[in-house]
Amino acid sequence: MTDSGKSHVVRPLDRINLRLSATTLRAIDAARGRRAGNVSRNTWIAEAIEEKLSREIESSHSNNIGQAANA
Repeated sequence: MTDSGKSHVVRPLDRINLRLSATTLRAIDAARGRRAGNVSRNTWIAEAIEEKLSREIESSHSNNIGQAANA
C-alpha cells in the first residue's frame, strides 16, 4: 500500500473502514457464536487485532533475546 500523503492523526479511539469477504465474516460469526455471552463483530475483531499485536511483540522480543544470546 502507498501512503496517500494525508496526515495520519491517531486519536485515542478511532474508526476505520474494513473490507472483509463473506467467508471471513461467516468465520468470525461462527467464532463469536462459540463464545459465552453476546460479543459484537467489532469487539471480536478488535480483540483479534490485539491478540495478533501481542504475539508480534512477543515474537520480536523473543527474537531479540535469541540474537543477544548468540552474539
